[in-house]
Amino acid sequence: MGLFQERSHTLAAGGLVPDQVTIRRAYPDDVDDLARLAALDCRRLPAGELLVGEVNGAVWAALSISSGIAVADPFRPSAGIIRLLEIRAAQLHAADGAGERRSTRLRLLAARRQPTG
Repeated sequence: MGLFQERSHTLAAGGLVPDQVTIRRAYPDDVDDLARLAALDCRRLPAGELLVGEVNGAVWAALSISSGIAVADPFRPSAGIIRLLEIRAAQLHAADGAGERRSTRLRLLAARRQPTG
């Protein structure tokens, strides 16, 4: 292949997405990458816990789990990655909601089983 490697991308609902994307929660040591993304995107870094989309170890986009606000590198095809981050955030919200519903049901069942005075 020489000096140039072929970049592989797949067309997804949100646009082109590199074939290998890592979606994960942001770590404290991502702060410099996140600040760079926000500056490139001319936006403030969203508040709250963030998900990041990485390609080859580089953070291309980030999304606030609570607000859904995203920042991304405008010089990279990151629209598809933002869509993946939105899907993952929705999964996390659904899992949290299911956990809350489950614990509420368990509390109600436990209350029913308590002998009354």
